[in-house]
Amino acid sequence: MVDINSATAAELDAADGLHGHGYEIVRYREERGRFTDTRQLDEVPGLAGVLSDSQRGGLSVGAGGGA
Repeated sequence: MVDINSATAAELDAADGLHGHGYEIVRYREERGRFTDTRQLDEVPGLAGVLSDSQRGGLSVGAGGGA
């Protein structure tokens, strides 16, 4: 499980479906604050509609969070 609120750009790049988008995710997180839901990844430039439900299943937003 990859926590999109604490993972580094390299860790995000290694996650299924996020290849090459780690930097954009970290930048988005730094500019707008923590993610509260993995569906917010659709707001990151280049990720809208890219992730499948199964790929989102491997991501979390921290303690008690997920898709």
